[in-house]
Amino acid sequence: MVPTGRVDRPATTGRVTTMLQGLATSNFQAADLAAARDWYTALFGAEPYFVRDGYLEWRLGRDGDEFGIVDARFVPGALGRTPGGQYTYWAVDDVDVAIAALVERGASVHEPPTERGEGFRTAAVVDPFGNVLGVMTNPHWAGTAG
Repeated sequence: MVPTGRVDRPATTGRVTTMLQGLATSNFQAADLAAARDWYTALFGAEPYFVRDGYLEWRLGRDGDEFGIVDARFVPGALGRTPGGQYTYWAVDDVDVAIAALVERGASVHEPPTERGEGFRTAAVVDPFGNVLGVMTNPHWAGTAG
């Protein structure tokens, strides 16, 4: 068989009803947010569409995936860590329920549930293998469900 570069995926019917519903946003951290904004604006060829004190966000790709940069002063432990700092937030219906379920499975809290305003709420755990896993409620992501 000759590889085609295509990945066959099983057909899906209806909505998947697991706790982790899909990726909501991918965030990097930067100690110099202004320099990061300049660098990524040049890279993407566009200004961020969403700007808040300590946070910048762009929508990228055909699906409008969210890419954000958080001021490192708001990320637990980020200023003492190099390189790295990137982790993904998974969309969930309830951040508190998700964090409790993850802790029950052996994860430890990395970032407690935190209100971010306008329907955004985040939290993160460190899984038993040392990976940071974030969860969030995100009205932008929720509005794309079909």
